[in-house]
Amino acid sequence: MPLLRKIEIFLNETDMPWTRFGRLAVRDPRFVQDLRNGREPGRLVSDRVEKFMNMWQSDHAG
Repeated sequence: MPLLRKIEIFLNETDMPWTRFGRLAVRDPRFVQDLRNGREPGRLVSDRVEKFMNMWQSDHAG
């Protein structure tokens, strides 16, 4: 599944604003908007985003 799709699902499930997600995940509040506009993140950034989403979900599971 493409990274942007995973992020969109995460945002819907957590009700997190996309700017907050970008700020917390990669210190870039425009990150999600840039992805929506065609930005292709590198492997390190993709891994960092995946790790952030996994950590958030495990920390907020309930």
